Amino acid sequence: MVFFCEETAARVPRMKLTPTSLGILPVAALTFGLIAAGPARAQFVEGPYIAGAIGMNYLDDAKFRLDGRLNQGMAALGQPNGGQLGFDFGGVGLLSLGWGFSNGIRLEIEGSYRTNEVDSANGAAGLATPGGHSGRQDSYGLMGNALVDLVRIGPFLPYVGIGAGYLVTSFNDLNGRPGNGALRLRADDTGGAFAFQGIAGIGFTIDQVPGLTLTAEYRYLESLGPSIPVRYVNAAGATVLSGKADTESRNQSFLLGLRYAFNAPAAAPAAVAAPVAARSFLVFFDWNRADLTARARQIIGEAAEAARAQPTRIELAGHADRTGTPQYNLALSRRRADTVAEELVRRGIARQDITVTALGETQPLVATADGVREPQNRRVEIILK
Repeated sequence: MVFFCEETAARVPRMKLTPTSLGILPVAALTFGLIAAGPARAQFVEGPYIAGAIGMNYLDDAKFRLDGRLNQGMAALGQPNGGQLGFDFGGVGLLSLGWGFSNGIRLEIEGSYRTNEVDSANGAAGLATPGGHSGRQDSYGLMGNALVDLVRIGPFLPYVGIGAGYLVTSFNDLNGRPGNGALRLRADDTGGAFAFQGIAGIGFTIDQVPGLTLTAEYRYLESLGPSIPVRYVNAAGATVLSGKADTESRNQSFLLGLRYAFNAPAAAPAAVAAPVAARSFLVFFDWNRADLTARARQIIGEAAEAARAQPTRIELAGHADRTGTPQYNLALSRRRADTVAEELVRRGIARQDITVTALGETQPLVATADGVREPQNRRVEIILK
């Protein structure tokens, strides 16, 4: 956080490209690049969600200078007009409401609170005395964020994002306690300004509760130019000078949290044998997948044993739900049927005894509207004839 002096009446906040703030620029570029690309190969949040997190906040040292009138008054008293405050590690909490667009892009509104106690001070009248400082800085933010979920790796889903909004910075009982009758700085007021942030995190899906994700995040948050009223008092506590200081607040936060998506699909049922006709087996698949689970292999093994017990022909009919285009679903149902055929051959069934048919989304077990993820429609039917 930096206080700075502007001598003119018309002041325009300017963003300083510090090494820390430059660090979020690659995050911003990557975020908007991925938004343009529109990833769609993993299962992403669709519809409304709520998220919360708590953690640790590091607040950069606060260098400060006073505004023009206060600066002139301090100079007339032969006092310095600048100094620096340091802060302990503090706490941070945030709550957000968002919407996922099923393609990895999420938009959200976030409210946050951060607090850090003053632990060091130097320069500026009344702040040089060892052990003579006290108080804390709080901040309250309201941000709009754009985030992109990246490629899922098992239960892990990394994401990045950027945000912009408004941050209110508050000095609470900031107080210097000098000896020898010198002036001391007092501040117990607030000021607000534009703020921006960069976000990088990873989510861990909790399969036992559909829609629930554990998150771990890093956030860099900076605000520009809030003016906070300050004053100097004498040993008797009377105000000698008053004015404002313009600030910048730079925060680095490390958080753990939870996110809950309200429209998450129910967990897919385990693949089970369902004799919908005599000597018939059903193998179910996860959404947009054509690989076999352990339970699916067990069912195929049972079908293979039945076929060997009484030599017969085997018909495989692949199916898909209606979340893709008809052309894509036809190809997906074919891949599923081919996968089952390969497993039957591995278990000793002759390939020439197997007939494969791809039916796509044309013969659902459960009739649904277009775009609905229905686990019972993602299947291959094994028919022994």
